[in-house]
Amino acid sequence: MKFSILTVVYNRAATIDDALLSLGSQSHVDFEHIVQDGGSTDGTLDRFSAAPDHRRKLASGRDSGIYDALNRATARATGDVIGVLHSDDFYG
Repeated sequence: MKFSILTVVYNRAATIDDALLSLGSQSHVDFEHIVQDGGSTDGTLDRFSAAPDHRRKLASGRDSGIYDALNRATARATGDVIGVLHSDDFYG
């Protein structure tokens, strides 16, 4: 079973590393990480470059807010199950 983990983000360079590390440390490896960035200007995109993952699908551009970004990310998802990992959150 493939999971699609959605992360919407905008200017969260200070917190995104914890989210990325927690996702990478999960034992289930059949997932894609769908990232929808709202056009960050604070170095957030650099954090994704510093932690490359072949399962990550990053799109960046202006949107109309978090719900628009979630809808865009959901439309790009190909997994059997969709989960959400917000940019300020992390999996235990």
